[in-house]
Amino acid sequence: MAQIPKETIEQILAATDIVDLIGSYIPIKRAGTQYKANCPFHHEKTPSFTISPTRQSFKCFGCGKGGSAIGFVMEHEGLQFVDAVRKLAGRAGIVIREEAETAEQVSERRSKGRLLDLHREAAAFFHERLMTDAAAQHARDYLKGRGFGAEMAKRWTVGWMPENPRVFLDWARERKFTGRELVTAGLAGLKEEGNPRSGVFVRFRDRLMFSIRNEVGDVIAFSGRQLKEDSNTGKYINSPETPIYRKSNVLFALDRAKKAILQEKTVLLCEGQIDAISCHELGVENAVAPLGTAFTQQQARLIKRYASQVLMCYDADRAGMASTERAFRELAPEGLVVRVVEMPAGDDPDTYLKANGIEAFRELMANARDFFDFKLERAKLAGLLETSSGKTALANDCAELLAAMSDPVAVDQQVNVVATRLQTSASSLRDAIVRVRKQPKRSFKEVADEGAKVVREPTELHRTVAFLCQVALASAQAQHYLGEQFETMHEAKRWVSGITLLERILGVAPDPASPTAVNAFLSSLPEADQLALGRLAEGPDLAEGDGLHAAEMGLAALSATVLHRRDAAVKAALKEPGLTVERMKDLLEEAKEISSLLRGVGQRSEFDDDLPPSTFKPKQPAWKRWDDKKK
Repeated sequence: MAQIPKETIEQILAATDIVDLIGSYIPIKRAGTQYKANCPFHHEKTPSFTISPTRQSFKCFGCGKGGSAIGFVMEHEGLQFVDAVRKLAGRAGIVIREEAETAEQVSERRSKGRLLDLHREAAAFFHERLMTDAAAQHARDYLKGRGFGAEMAKRWTVGWMPENPRVFLDWARERKFTGRELVTAGLAGLKEEGNPRSGVFVRFRDRLMFSIRNEVGDVIAFSGRQLKEDSNTGKYINSPETPIYRKSNVLFALDRAKKAILQEKTVLLCEGQIDAISCHELGVENAVAPLGTAFTQQQARLIKRYASQVLMCYDADRAGMASTERAFRELAPEGLVVRVVEMPAGDDPDTYLKANGIEAFRELMANARDFFDFKLERAKLAGLLETSSGKTALANDCAELLAAMSDPVAVDQQVNVVATRLQTSASSLRDAIVRVRKQPKRSFKEVADEGAKVVREPTELHRTVAFLCQVALASAQAQHYLGEQFETMHEAKRWVSGITLLERILGVAPDPASPTAVNAFLSSLPEADQLALGRLAEGPDLAEGDGLHAAEMGLAALSATVLHRRDAAVKAALKEPGLTVERMKDLLEEAKEISSLLRGVGQRSEFDDDLPPSTFKPKQPAWKRWDDKKK
């Protein structure tokens, strides 16, 4: 079957102004930066049909219809897609040269269709198991303990993967899905990589299954939450990337949130999936969350299609601030306004909503601060504005962040805010921004301070984190595995140093097989990160398959470290004078839980102590140490 090349369709849309197009069919009226009309697709007296010149799209908030110029012509004239494209091509004076669909393209289209079928039916299977299987009682209890009931599970198609893999494999066989399709979908893997005859293993076992959907609502992947504590696996395991799933291009809950985002022109960006679900369940319907460990440029561009403002709602700790800044660097170039919702220490949206209610949370959102106002206030509380060197370093950081912004008017406004708070001249700050933009590959980490250079110290790295950084740069398998461990990383941020740098490696995922790619990534890092990684001993020389094992053992060691430090913190808290009975009870419960988990962890990790990066020089190859430890 002939098809119109993608490039031609893009050319036709680029040559078509949707305002002029729709205005040639129906009367339209300007309303601010947009245009409004009575919807041509249903009867209405008050206009709810909106045309966006910036997005080149239309949307009716009455009947729900919306889309591009092609979609409008299809709907208004009752045409098929190809006929609508041809009509617009004629209007724009563009000649269409159709291409024959190759056998490979036909096969690819059918394969993706099968993957979507498999994910849709698997989601229904998992959900049925959760709701009806007696063996899933602990999964239902977990949801109940988090404040969720059956209705939430239905709305979000939450499910449960049985512990016995035969249950799922038998179901797949009955539905005529092949082992190859299960592997391609990421629901299973080969027992021996590259050997289809070795058989398959089920990737998720005894896990609560959250459906990951694309922006039109198709299930394209899964996130499995651990139900029984096991330090050798992450709390969450996500589907690997597949022909229908690229985590850097997906935002969790966007399919549900986009209508509210379009109405409010604002998106609430949470750190985790449970946070986004809690927001929606209690009425904050513009909440989304990234998938994985780092916010990406593709996700920023996806947000720009729907919103002009982003409310960041990450944790209030130092790691949360670092994540907020990292996301700002991706959002600002898209011209998006970034404000920060200030969460109380120790809270995230899920815990705060359940403890304080929706109105209190809405008040936090209403009081969200401009990004630079938030950053400077945090710096003031940390004492960074009390010294000349502190102000200089902060000015450098702000100049780098301001340089990322694409809106010149917004930059000018924020320059005045930053200069006033730092008691420096706006002109010097503008000069710094110009220098940063002229040297985009250099971090603005050294500036004049009374004629002398301020040299950054290397980023502090916990020894286990340093090892995981090395493994992630040496093994693609390790990269993928560690990239799935969002909750483990998130929890570790509070207790060990260097997680933010590890997350940056996992977010960019430079190809370990390409020295050029790794070196290009390293050269793009801030100077402090470059110094930290540069002072490590040479990375482990991993044989094929060793990377995954090393990553698993390193993550287990990281979990052990976190448990030991949590244990020490709880014991110290128990010795504090004046503890209330309720506080004492909570601490004892936590101590009991930690003690139970520690019995399953075993001995303290050999990487548990914090040492400067320059001292991290393994006496023998890293993999051998992990292998010996396993034995």
